[in-house]
Amino acid sequence: MSSFTDAARLGNTGAVVSSCLDAGRPALVGYLPVGYPCVAQSMEAFRAVVEGSDGRGADIVEIGIPYSDPLMDGLVIQHATVKARARGVHTRDAFTAAETVAATGAAPMVMTYWNLIEAYGPDRFARDLASAGGRGVITPDLPPDDCPEWFEASDAHNLDRVFLIAPSSTDERIALTMGSCRGWVYATSVMGVTGARSATSDAAPVIVGRARAIDPTVPVGIGLGVSNGAQAAEIGGYADLVIVGSALLKCLDSDGADMPGDLRRLRALSGELAAGVASARP
Repeated sequence: MSSFTDAARLGNTGAVVSSCLDAGRPALVGYLPVGYPCVAQSMEAFRAVVEGSDGRGADIVEIGIPYSDPLMDGLVIQHATVKARARGVHTRDAFTAAETVAATGAAPMVMTYWNLIEAYGPDRFARDLASAGGRGVITPDLPPDDCPEWFEASDAHNLDRVFLIAPSSTDERIALTMGSCRGWVYATSVMGVTGARSATSDAAPVIVGRARAIDPTVPVGIGLGVSNGAQAAEIGGYADLVIVGSALLKCLDSDGADMPGDLRRLRALSGELAAGVASARP
């Protein structure tokens, strides 16, 4: 059962999380970059992540915008985003992706580095994303104490703001970051870049516990390393959101080649992850 009652803090996507918790499970967040293997096929992939198998898939979809210097991204995501950039993906394609995801009934968010928002124009970016049905933005490299223009733009267009905390974050930094978020906070479970791992990090429950002790009014999501349903169930036992990216993206890549002939692998993994979070809190 959700204990989150502050609608203003929950915003758009936090309300989705609260609804999932009321149903007895955490929310599942799936990440894919727009434009890989190409823009049109990435739209098919976004739909597949939501559809999953047996009608169960992601509740929230992170739409990644390919960037030239992805500091947080591991090799799987870098490989895909390099190809997407070479094939001409544009920032505005993320808005088409938001429309695609919104049409499925899932909540679309954009995950992007700040330079792309700054180049597009913060208010213009927020306006266009909101008009496309976007619900919020995750900014992995943006310090919450150094972005007044983003606060203004996201407030003006009713977009959630999600910032990151890490195991190395001080309590003071966690408090500042969570106080700046609207929707939820993204807690990285490892010190490093994205990528599926064979085992979850021992630091994951620690950073969730620290965050909750400091500010219990904000849902906490865990990302970096989840690759299967069992791991999703493990993390979903203590986190409010389970975030999966590289493992999903691998379903679109077969031994270095682009998307196989269909999306069965992607739907199957999304369904497995959804079943995992559904069993996380018996």
